[in-house]
Amino acid sequence: MFDNLSDKLDKAMHVLKGHGQITEVNVAETLKEIRRALVDADVNYKIAKDFTNTVKEKALGQDVLTALKPGQLMTKLVKDELTELMGGEAEGINLSGNPSVILMSGLQGSGKTTFSGKLANFLKNKKTKKPLLVACDVYRPAAIDQLHVVGDQIGVEVFSNKEEKDPVKISEAAIAHAKANGFNAVIIDTAGRLAVDQAMMNEIAAIHEAIKPQETLFVVDSMTGQDAVNTAKAFNDVLNFDGVILTKLDGDTRGGAALSIKTVVDKPIKFIGTGEKMEAIDVFYPSRMADRILGMGDVVSLVERAQEQFDEEEARKLQKKIAKNQFGFDDFLKQIQQIKKMGNMKDLIGMIPGAGKALKGLDIDDDAFKGIEAIIHSMTPDERTQPSIINSSRKKRISKGSGTSVQEVNQLLKQFNQMSKMMKMMQGGGGAKMMQMMNQMR
Repeated sequence: MFDNLSDKLDKAMHVLKGHGQITEVNVAETLKEIRRALVDADVNYKIAKDFTNTVKEKALGQDVLTALKPGQLMTKLVKDELTELMGGEAEGINLSGNPSVILMSGLQGSGKTTFSGKLANFLKNKKTKKPLLVACDVYRPAAIDQLHVVGDQIGVEVFSNKEEKDPVKISEAAIAHAKANGFNAVIIDTAGRLAVDQAMMNEIAAIHEAIKPQETLFVVDSMTGQDAVNTAKAFNDVLNFDGVILTKLDGDTRGGAALSIKTVVDKPIKFIGTGEKMEAIDVFYPSRMADRILGMGDVVSLVERAQEQFDEEEARKLQKKIAKNQFGFDDFLKQIQQIKKMGNMKDLIGMIPGAGKALKGLDIDDDAFKGIEAIIHSMTPDERTQPSIINSSRKKRISKGSGTSVQEVNQLLKQFNQMSKMMKMMQGGGGAKMMQMMNQMR
């Protein structure tokens, strides 16, 4: 996410991080490189210029040149200004009303239908909302079928009527259905076009006028850069929408849409899509995103994702198993599944301060656990619960069944034993003992 922009900003700030004498000349040069990095990221030139001018004024006002740590102070100023550029504070969606009606808008191919499903899943997991998805794309039967597939995947009902060709009537019928059947959130997926046209605008405006949604969201493909910003402006002129959804932010995006859209339409980015999975949805926090762009990681979001997957009852059961030395490969597999639900591995690693830069160039994908899962699935139930019974002949059978080598099976068993010992040590007062052992290993 924003890899190219992060690299260029890091190089621009390099001179102010203790490398060379700090002067007004190289501060100006640094800001020039920052402006160039923003323009390369597809940020509008005027926005980029205003950004660096503001940073320069604040830098001179805070005596960056004579500060004890000028590089750190400049990084903070850039971070604060990036945060403001992207909206300042995070803004949630309006879920008032019974039901809460959320109207989704955007071009075809922006990821609108998929994101409607992600949002429904997000609300469902909050336990306070029972969402209903509504298929209002009357032009593409495949879009209706796609929404049904998404609904089945997340266990959310989809309201549709392929015989009706008026999206206003479908919307109104869906809201009546929701009221009659206990749904308290209605997410309406509307038709998209390949480009902005008058017929499309008239239709979405008519739906908006008829149902008066609590929240109107504009979904945009962040990989389209400045075009995304221009499209957002065209939609906002007609709909006066409440917020922006940026999809495909995990792709090879330059970041221009995320950095420019708030300035152009004066509407907050409310959510971002960070992958293909239904769980790959994040509330947009400008400050956290600024941290990530500047290579500072995002530990708060990482912890929040972990907490979302945390099950107290399962944790208690696991604790008992560890205490009794009964932690097995089935338990290990559950832990892997929970990690995978948190999001794609590259995104998660990018949240750890410094890890993104340290692992730059490494191809980290969602198949990182594939070999481990294959080995565990090739074990018998007894082998999973009692790894100590796995002898040489069993190792050969497991490696053959998983398509891996005996060495890989041995490596997993060794790592599993080390992890089991460490987890056992952490029980009770073992933490101090473990620290003592680590100190002796230095």
